[in-house]
Amino acid sequence: MEQIQHKYVEVSGLKLHVAELGTGEEQTLCFDTTGSYFNFVSIPLKEVPVQGYGLSQQPPEPEKASFDDLVVDVIGVMDGLGISKAFLVGKDFGAGPVFHVAVLHPERVSGVITLGIPCMLPGFSVIPMHLFPKGFYVLRWQEPGRAEADFGRFDVKTVIRNIYMLFCRSELQVASDDQEIMDLADPSAPLPPWFTEEDLKVYSSLYENSGFRTALQVPYRTLGVNFVITDPKITAPGMLIMGEKDYVLKFPGMEEYIRSEKVKEFMPNLEIIFHEEGNHFVQEQLPEEVNQLLITFLNKHST
Repeated sequence: MEQIQHKYVEVSGLKLHVAELGTGEEQTLCFDTTGSYFNFVSIPLKEVPVQGYGLSQQPPEPEKASFDDLVVDVIGVMDGLGISKAFLVGKDFGAGPVFHVAVLHPERVSGVITLGIPCMLPGFSVIPMHLFPKGFYVLRWQEPGRAEADFGRFDVKTVIRNIYMLFCRSELQVASDDQEIMDLADPSAPLPPWFTEEDLKVYSSLYENSGFRTALQVPYRTLGVNFVITDPKITAPGMLIMGEKDYVLKFPGMEEYIRSEKVKEFMPNLEIIFHEEGNHFVQEQLPEEVNQLLITFLNKHST
């Protein structure tokens, strides 16, 4: 693999980490929740953990961070790198700022690729949280202090291990009244074959640097906040990659929203790809397949 180049771009007084792999005429930026996407891709790419994630600097008051700040981060990084237009890739809640940049700044976006999360506009507030059981992990983590206390019983490596073990499953993670979410993990279960101890070490080191304060605020504790969007539609070419075994499909109404193509009301030029064996971490689980999908999409829509 080519050597990864690291640099920092200052946006709104914060130094945001940029990891760059390869070069190419078309610019592709990936917004992930950790900053370790390069373990699994082989295309020219710039990866940017937004503020409070990975090696990017923490905001001064993480508890006040919002998706608005992440949109500013995306545009600020593009400006700082001299990129006028780019393909944007978002994994999981990294899809949030990608969608909103595509709506608010369409002239800056060549195309949108997301993994595990479909376009939901005006924002994640459209998820019907009232339909989930009260022990659902998102509801638990929305409570100030609850996840912090839960995670605080373990070292960071154990927390990240548990998250991977829990969320590679196809069912929703729901705790009973006498449990916390970390209690649902089986400490004796082996890591899945596609996620190594070295991967776990790298991911853990990033969260040892960033902590979980911003990660719990954005997205979980800002889910009820809407953007002000007058015309919630993304006209740029798009691709959604979903695993058939992704637990997100168990969200109330989610599978119908995607399979009925209602999502195309917001992204009319969207291509939807389901992978039969894929779970929520499909890019780690099936890197060759995901790489090929990315390459095909980029080649198709590059100018």
